Amino acid sequence: MLSEIRIQGLVQGVGFRPFIYLLAKEMDIKGEVFNRNNGVVIRAELSAGQSDEFISRIRTQHPPVASVHRIELVELPEKSVIFKDFTILSSLSESDEVTQVAPDIAVCEQCLDDRKTQAHRVGYPFINCTHCGPRFSIVRDLPYDRSQTTMSGFGMCPDCRKEYDDLTNRRFHAQPVACNHCGPAYYADFENKIYTDYAQLLALACRLLNDGKVIAVKGVGGYHLVCDALCGDAVESLRKIKIRDTKPFALMFKDIQAVSSSVFLNETEKDCLLSWRRPIVLLKEKNGFADKQDPAFPPLKVLHHFINPGMKTMGCMLPYMPIHYDWFAHLRSPVLVMTSANLNDRPIIIDPEEAETQLTGKVDLLLHHNRPVHNRVDDSVLQVCGEQVCLIRRSRGYVPEPFFADIPTEGILAFGAEKVNTFALGKDDTVIQSQYIGDLKNDETFRFYTESMERFERLFRFTPKQLVCDLHPDYLSSLHAGTIASEKRLPLLRVQHHHAHAVAGMLEFGLHNPLIAVVWDGIGLGDDGAAWGGEFFLCDRRRYTRLSHPEYVPMPGGDKAAYEPWRMAVACLHHYRLPVPAGLVRRIGKEKIDLITEMMDKKINSPLTSSIGRLFDAFASLTGVCDMATRQAEAAVLLEQQAEDDCKLRYPVEAGGNPFSLYSLFSHALEDLQNNVPAGIMAAKFHHFLADLIVEKVREISEETGIKQVIVSGGCFQNKRLAEEIRKLFSYTNISLYLPGRIPCNDSGIAVGQLVVAASQ
Repeated sequence: MLSEIRIQGLVQGVGFRPFIYLLAKEMDIKGEVFNRNNGVVIRAELSAGQSDEFISRIRTQHPPVASVHRIELVELPEKSVIFKDFTILSSLSESDEVTQVAPDIAVCEQCLDDRKTQAHRVGYPFINCTHCGPRFSIVRDLPYDRSQTTMSGFGMCPDCRKEYDDLTNRRFHAQPVACNHCGPAYYADFENKIYTDYAQLLALACRLLNDGKVIAVKGVGGYHLVCDALCGDAVESLRKIKIRDTKPFALMFKDIQAVSSSVFLNETEKDCLLSWRRPIVLLKEKNGFADKQDPAFPPLKVLHHFINPGMKTMGCMLPYMPIHYDWFAHLRSPVLVMTSANLNDRPIIIDPEEAETQLTGKVDLLLHHNRPVHNRVDDSVLQVCGEQVCLIRRSRGYVPEPFFADIPTEGILAFGAEKVNTFALGKDDTVIQSQYIGDLKNDETFRFYTESMERFERLFRFTPKQLVCDLHPDYLSSLHAGTIASEKRLPLLRVQHHHAHAVAGMLEFGLHNPLIAVVWDGIGLGDDGAAWGGEFFLCDRRRYTRLSHPEYVPMPGGDKAAYEPWRMAVACLHHYRLPVPAGLVRRIGKEKIDLITEMMDKKINSPLTSSIGRLFDAFASLTGVCDMATRQAEAAVLLEQQAEDDCKLRYPVEAGGNPFSLYSLFSHALEDLQNNVPAGIMAAKFHHFLADLIVEKVREISEETGIKQVIVSGGCFQNKRLAEEIRKLFSYTNISLYLPGRIPCNDSGIAVGQLVVAASQ
């Protein structure tokens, strides 16, 4: 029987055609395989038994990075073609359909071994094969061929060409294939001398790092700033360069043993660290010495004084480029600070010229390479809640892997939120989310946003037909959507912020029927013009009903309250007519507090909010954990980190009615302050109170509606302690809890939710 097998999924740039070729040879199947815009196509002569076995083995034995979403089998006219062997054909570009583009993949163990044995690749720092190497960061267009990537400027030497053309070779049609003779290379200008020899550059970089210097290095998706994490002076220098006083730095460890000697590590977290995606994983530190046999490790409390002040967790990752492995082979330290080279929250630097302009005189070495980055990508960040992997920043290693939808999405363009921005577009029955963009209020970030949107439209053959944005009219993403809608005369749908949060999670779990949604975050514009953020919804993908929320409290100074948490502490106490404790008055000053109180009384720049994010701020200040914040959600993060791990105490929940009062929480907290209860105990009681509040309110709604499913979303559920506590509590009920993991529950998931709401309309 002559058949055509059409395969969709992550099947290009990952060694899929060679796999099919070898499998067909093993099964004595005659035919051909080729790439098409929307996937891989096999035409072959198959018996019924062969067909079932062939498809089954494709599904179960495909290359490890590949993924198969759909396989379609079509019978062809018997005499249309006769095959004498099985061959691999050139790619075809014949429609606007597209296949998946592979994310960037960490260097594989086989390539690391090849660097030791292959004459033309000994020590080569850009080695790759069909199982690893750059993908999304270098691709310009589809089909994924070398001419469509930033490797187009590097002609292959005879040795690489031979491997590239060899059907049985691991580098068959590996588009970035290269070696010491023909591929990209590092270079640097150090002390008025140009260095191009990799061994010399490696020795120079390691000497500087060992001496406590800061260097900048071009990586897969942009430049990183790097220093010895065990050198306090180096870390302090890095903080001055980044203009980052206390924000934690990510750490790259030599190997998994170094990680496990420093932090607690379960099997799921270990699997994430070792995966080909190589994300940053947030892990809980161990007390005392990291490794008593290794004198290079000081007590972690000393390390964290510089790296993660005020934190109990560290962002950890493992090497994913050959140069990372080379560093650790020569460095004294088994751990480096590895942070994106961006200043003042600008996008990560990708061009040598840009790096020279921004970093010359600030770092001791600028180590460039000459493979252009077309699509900039930051490191991804995740944490494990229970056994569930929960993404916080979805970028390198994940983007542009799509989410498969159960409804048509073609032509829908979602513009996302303003902070922690991503955008998303609908292609066929998939949702393709952009890499992490950042805060659009920064001019350079906004240019990165619009540039990336244009590139995604080109790469994925996308023509917008329906636009969708946030309900807030002043978000830069909403303003941009309005401009595009006007210029192209396209319909524009505005979606309420928290509904988008909920629906993004519904897509992840394939949920359609009405359910209970608990959406807690900083703020999102509500239907009544107030700043929502503590919502209990009854919703489906098309509509929602707001069932409950905390009483509104003023937000004195508007957005300024998010960076001065003491304002929210005063606001909450004022709202509930409770006294401001002496400690807070002493820290802030009576005059400032009186001024804020007067602002609220006169309703001057004091918009109303139901935000749980602002409640975190209020409680962080009330307990003395954080009165002034230097970055988004700092107060909430520090409050979570402050909470005592073993404390089981909780504030009682007295939150009946709608809206419900939080008077009881604050009155009990004031009693604790009078009794000198430590901040860590109060923080733990606060987290338990919030978890109990969620479960109690959801139970009430479930009894009224009969609905037994609840989804939680919004930035507050990045709080691991809160997320794990509600997972435990709901396990004792007959209500099913859904916590988003693949789609971040913070504002970077908003675009996905917006798109699905529009598709469902």
